[in-house]
Amino acid sequence: MSRSEKFIVLPFKKVRGNVTPGEMRVASNAASAEKIARAMADRFVGVAAYSVQVDMESGDMSEPRILWQSGEIADIAA
Repeated sequence: MSRSEKFIVLPFKKVRGNVTPGEMRVASNAASAEKIARAMADRFVGVAAYSVQVDMESGDMSEPRILWQSGEIADIAA
């Protein structure tokens, strides 16, 4: 099984009173993900940088691990 660590940043917005994820951004490493998330923090109700392990053969992903967060975020693993 070939696994690869991926880094993503998700902004969150309020839609009809609920916190929902916006457009995902991909980062090249953990430091870059945190930098992108910090830069976006003032424009959204919440933002988080995540790390996920991806099985390159099946496409299965592990539960996301939060690297950095600000504001209100939703549980994306649910």
